[in-house]
Amino acid sequence: MKVTWEAHGGQAAAIRLGLPPKELESDALPEAAVGELARLVAAAASEAGHERPSRARDAMSHTITVEDKGRSTVLTRSDAAMSPAFAALLGWLEQHIAEQ
Repeated sequence: MKVTWEAHGGQAAAIRLGLPPKELESDALPEAAVGELARLVAAAASEAGHERPSRARDAMSHTITVEDKGRSTVLTRSDAAMSPAFAALLGWLEQHIAEQ
């Protein structure tokens, strides 16, 4: 499984402009972490379409793309309209991408 995370907008948008997305390959993770990642992705994907509209100016948005077994899942949320499941996935990615 390959996971790509991109952040857009927000007050620091100019700093991130042109930076490549952050990537995580599940092959580099312990088996337990791969299982947890799969669970978090499934939970966030199951909430797709149930997000509430965002009215926050300068809110950052996040796009997480998951490629697994020939399928691609794209999840996008803003900081102002993030579901708990998406926030959990994002937090997990932040921690594990920093460890690489």
